[in-house]
Amino acid sequence: MRIRESIENRLRETFRPERLEVIDESARHAGHQPGMTGEAETHMRVRIVAGAFSGLSRVGRHRAINDLLKPELDAGLHALAIEAAAPGEPVRW
Repeated sequence: MRIRESIENRLRETFRPERLEVIDESARHAGHQPGMTGEAETHMRVRIVAGAFSGLSRVGRHRAINDLLKPELDAGLHALAIEAAAPGEPVRW
């Protein structure tokens, strides 16, 4: 299973989001480090709206997502940008 798919599946199962986007931004970071060609799934952006984030701070939301996605980070995901909101909160996307 590809990393993007794994991330999406894990986020859906755990947070039951009403809105979710997992965007592979790896190509934008080609040459960022030796061996990063932009072809591997190394840089992802998560945009998620879920009731599970109600009452959590921004840091708390990031921690919850980073903890959940530790296997993907350990498997080679280099960077994870997180845009997390609770239902009804404004988002820029």
